Amino acid sequence: MGRLAAILLGLAYMLCVATADQLKTTNTSSCHHLQLPHGVTGAESLDFYGKNGVYTGVSDGRVLRWGGRAVGWSTFAYNANFSKLPLCSDSSMPSVEKESICGRPLGVRFYRKTGELYIADAYFGLMKVGPAGGEAQVLAKEADGVPFHFVNGLAVDQATGNVYFTDSSLKFTRRSRLNLLALNGVYMCRDNFEIMRNHDDSGRLLKYDARTKLVTVLVANRPYPNGVALSRDGTHLVVAHTGPCEAHRYWLKGPKAGTYELFAKLPGYPDNVRPDTQGGFWVALNRESQQNETAPVPKPKHLVGVRLNADGKEVEELTAAAGVTLSEVAISNGKLWLGSVELDYIGVL
Repeated sequence: MGRLAAILLGLAYMLCVATADQLKTTNTSSCHHLQLPHGVTGAESLDFYGKNGVYTGVSDGRVLRWGGRAVGWSTFAYNANFSKLPLCSDSSMPSVEKESICGRPLGVRFYRKTGELYIADAYFGLMKVGPAGGEAQVLAKEADGVPFHFVNGLAVDQATGNVYFTDSSLKFTRRSRLNLLALNGVYMCRDNFEIMRNHDDSGRLLKYDARTKLVTVLVANRPYPNGVALSRDGTHLVVAHTGPCEAHRYWLKGPKAGTYELFAKLPGYPDNVRPDTQGGFWVALNRESQQNETAPVPKPKHLVGVRLNADGKEVEELTAAAGVTLSEVAISNGKLWLGSVELDYIGVL
């Protein structure tokens, strides 16, 4: 009986391990669509503050607020050019042709003690607006004397007010105007894919000190740093690197403080990173990885996000219909909120 009990106990253990190793898959095709206002797209990043308040930056350079169905969408924040230049509010002109002038807010995060919203604008730099909204002020446009080229993701330490953010490249902006084509009179745009195509590794991880108002470079010369999130215990940051399909960890505290290490290899090109509710992180995927593929292979499923546990192991994945891309997966009030830099709605699951 003792031997039989041991065998049964071993089988039960293996069954538990196998179950634990199974990856949970959630299909997002049934998510509710929270439509953006007419003429704008690209809710790249999301944050939540106040009653029913959902905040996101969109393609025309503004940060919008959703106040619930009774209120709808309203303008919460904007940059100086948006308020001064008529072309920025001209919906007849494609955003891709004017975003280098009118701005493109990407990461957005609140410092909840003050209600201030920090904004990572790809062109204007690190910005901040008060709890009442309005015109955002530029806090920083350079670090170590080197101007920002592509400010992207950010995280706010709610204990200190310090802001951690990425400058994805020192060589390439998100989009830049090239020569005007004589044949059709439209601008061609060079976009952020040039960073990957050229294997650019000039990106930086930065810190804005809320007390001194100074920006310091934490890590330099990295390939396409994108989204960044602070761990639940405040000991480290997790940074997504889009080109190499990786997430890295930067230690803020403890014996490894100041070191940068691989946290996870990812099955796709990551964008933003957000904490989950269990000490891990949600990583949005713009598309599946095409590294080391000699020819296109039909995909059994279209991955748009993965959840990593505190050790960097994949424990959950999100799938979607072909053509859907995500830039952020965030949790609020027990729901998953899905942002996309390309779509004209926010998904709610």
